[in-house]
Amino acid sequence: MFYGKVVTGLLGLLVGGPIGLLLGIFVGHQFDRGLRRTMEANSPENIARLKTRFFETIFLLLGHMAKADGRISQQEVDHTEMIIRQMGLDADQRQRAIALFKQGAAAGFDVRATISAFLELCGRQPQLRQTLLMFLVSLALVDHGIEPEERRVLENIAGLLGFNPVQLEHLLRMAQAQEQFHHRPGGGSAAGGPDRLEAAYAALGVSADVSDRDLKKAYRKLMSENHPDKLIARGVPEDMLKVATEKSQEITAAYELVSRSRK
Repeated sequence: MFYGKVVTGLLGLLVGGPIGLLLGIFVGHQFDRGLRRTMEANSPENIARLKTRFFETIFLLLGHMAKADGRISQQEVDHTEMIIRQMGLDADQRQRAIALFKQGAAAGFDVRATISAFLELCGRQPQLRQTLLMFLVSLALVDHGIEPEERRVLENIAGLLGFNPVQLEHLLRMAQAQEQFHHRPGGGSAAGGPDRLEAAYAALGVSADVSDRDLKKAYRKLMSENHPDKLIARGVPEDMLKVATEKSQEITAAYELVSRSRK
């Protein structure tokens, strides 16, 4: 790929002579290299690799998280089975997911190596890292609380993914609040009480004194992060889009409750 070098080189020659030519070629080289990386990152082959790595990593870490407190609870098993059902996996994919889950739950599982392999392929996409972390946060909250050992493991995973404790705590608060709007279209009524309204603000990641403009901006950002087309483009397997769709419904329910309360 050399178009950038040709164009900027000629411009540099016209403007600055031989020195401009050299400078233009250097700038064009940087442009060509960046363009090539972008095209490679968005190639069908690379997207396929991203999806495979995301699938493998999520079930390995789900197993690791589930065993964090020394035992795998029935709620955690049921939650993982629910994810598998939501993904609509066929028999072979289901067996693969279960095998990965057990591998992650086994003694001696190397979480650092697993996340390093994930970051090597997916690390340049921060939203993909956050999506992975949110799946793990959902599992941690499924039995209505996080044990100290679970939190320690979750903090370790978050740190390896590049999130600090403050960022993790923010995601945890949002996820806990969003769960309150699960399978409740419309988010109930504004008369649901101050606690529910407070949860709606927390689900959107904003405070109650946020302006209408910033409220809408936060809502649109969350919806964009969970948009199926964007998730597929980032490398999230299509099978996991149902989970993202449910998250979008929870976010919409919270936003509708807040909007009604402000009218």
